[in-house]
Parts: sequence; C-alpha cells; structure tokens
Amino acid sequence: MRTYRVAIVGTGGIAAVHADNLARTGGRAELVAACDVDQGRLDAFAGRHGIEGRYLTLPALLSGAKPDIVHLCTPPMFHIDQAIECLEAGVHVLSEKPPALSLADFDRLDKAQARGGAQFSCVFQHRFGDASAAARELIGATDFGRPLVARCDTLWYRPDSYWDLPWRGTWNAEGGGPTMGHGIHQFDLLLHLLGPWEQVTALATRQDRATSTEDLSAALVRFENGAVATIVNSLLSPRETSDIRIDCEFATVELNHLYGYSTDNWIITAAPGHEEQVNNAWTGQPLERGSGHSAQFLAMYDALDAGRPLPAGAASARQTLELAAAIYASAFTGTPVRRGDIVPGHPFYAGMDGEGLGAEVLDATALRAARA
Repeated sequence: MRTYRVAIVGTGGIAAVHADNLARTGGRAELVAACDVDQGRLDAFAGRHGIEGRYLTLPALLSGAKPDIVHLCTPPMFHIDQAIECLEAGVHVLSEKPPALSLADFDRLDKAQARGGAQFSCVFQHRFGDASAAARELIGATDFGRPLVARCDTLWYRPDSYWDLPWRGTWNAEGGGPTMGHGIHQFDLLLHLLGPWEQVTALATRQDRATSTEDLSAALVRFENGAVATIVNSLLSPRETSDIRIDCEFATVELNHLYGYSTDNWIITAAPGHEEQVNNAWTGQPLERGSGHSAQFLAMYDALDAGRPLPAGAASARQTLELAAAIYASAFTGTPVRRGDIVPGHPFYAGMDGEGLGAEVLDATALRAARA
C-alpha cells in the first residue's frame, strides 16, 4: 500500500479535523505541507501538526511540496478555482463542501480532470461508515424490501454571531444558507442510500437570523425508485439533531446523531412477521467502523491504489449539488423542479439565488413578517 503525500490548503477550524484524521490513517498519508494567506495562522497550524512545508500561495505549494493529494479547507467561494488549479497540475483534490457555488462552476471540473489526469472528490464523510454501507446494501433488497417513505432532517442552531464572518450567509461567498452549508451532508447521505432523485417541491425562508440567505428550507422529494422523502434544513433549532429515517416494506432504518455517527446511532425495526429476516440481514453485515473523515480518506487511498474512480467523486457530488440547486429553484419560483431541468441558460444554473430572485423573495418574505 502506497503512502500518499498530502497537503492542506486553508488552516481554519476544519483543517484541524483533516490533520487529526490524517494521523489516524495508519501511515497511509504523510502530511507534507500546508498553505494559508495568513503567515501567523499558517505557522501556528503547521507547528501544532508537525508540518514542515509552509506556503502562502497555492502555486508555490504545488510546485514546492509536490503533493499527491490536496485537501481544500478554504472558505466555499475558493473551492472550485483552487480545485481546478490542482487538477490541472495533476494533483488529486479532496474538497470540503460545498464543492462549488453553482452547477455552472462545478461543470468546469470535467475539463480540468481530463487535462491533468487527476480526480476530484468531495468531503461527504457520512457515506463511509460501515452502517451506511450496510443500509445501502439492504434498502431495496429482498430482506428489507423497497423504500417507501423517508425523512431527512438537519436541525441545527446558529446564533446571529455565527454570521460575523463576512463570507458567511452570502450568496456570492457561501452559495446559500443551511441547504448548501449544513444540510448538504445529511441529504447527500440520503441520496447515497436511496439513489437518484426525480422531482422536488420546496420552500426556503428567512425566519429569524441576521443572514442574507435562508435560515430554513423544507423540501418534498420523489426518487426514481418511487420513494418519497421530506428534507428539512434549519439553523433555528435549539435541540440539535441530524436524522434520517427510511421506511421500507419490511424494515425501518433510522440514523439519529449530530455531526458523526457510530453503529450505535442506527436503529433497525422490523415489520411484524419479518423480525428474523431483518435482524439476520442487518447483523450479518460488517458493523464496526463509524463515519468520519478518516474513513473517507482510507477509502480514497484504496481507490487510488486499485486504480478505481474516487468515492464521492465528481459525478455523485454533482447529483447532491443539483438537488441543492433544485431546492432553491423550486422554493423561489414556486414550481416543482425535476432532475435535469437546471441546465445552461436556466437562472439557477449559474447561482443558487437564481440571478437575484432568491434575495428578492427572501427580502419580501421578511418584510411581510415584520409588518405582521
């Protein structure tokens, strides 16, 4: 097994999570360099994690450190351009979410991957626990039966001070509110478990927070396999939870956690008369490893070793980003949106606010609420 040379770009809060989890990969990765525009922050981060290579620009890092993989831990508005720069240099990319602020920007990855021969992957770590792999295997199969109804809730709490950072809560820097920046992890897992979505009807509103984007969205989604799901993304919820429930013909699959899960966070309930088949099917699966960044890192290295496409690669990450765009498009136009509707020329292809429509709708909603 190869040891990969890894560099981290952006040394804010999430970078420490990456560095700590890289140290848990059993020697599969060597953290050789870090990059930040702030010398003091860079030196402090590199000192804490024993990183020798320290760079103030991405081009200097790519030429000087010669990493195999770059982890992008920068604010959202930088992800896509930095990813393209790395890919064109032949360096694999693991980007924090969201992978881009629009489908138009995201679709630039295809040419960059082809030119550099490297691959893009997005941090969707909830896909990689053993229990999610087991659930994906069993949902729709004989023992659990086809999925019928589901819900996916990201109910988090952020006070007004959360938006003190100037790039938070803006369409041009963060791409949206909890739909893009928070709930995307949970509904990415829902898509991983249920497969392609077909149509969405949604609303998005600004209920109470000092943000330019929504602080709440809710969607009703039909999947290609016939399942129907609700998705709620909130930053208004004092009792924070992240939940998925999928009711199949013979079993209910539930995940209740916050920012990461172990096998103990999953509950499997059999329909009457199906207890033995459901229990045997679930307990017959490997159920040891929980979710987390290190689980995704290891899956990435295994794929590279075997010459396979990276997990959570560009194609599947785009499906998740497309659902986020469709939630916004449906919410701000008041019409259902089907997968594949948002193409070049569509107002929500170039940005999640629909060329300013989202801001107009949210401002009008807030004004009506203030007058009430």
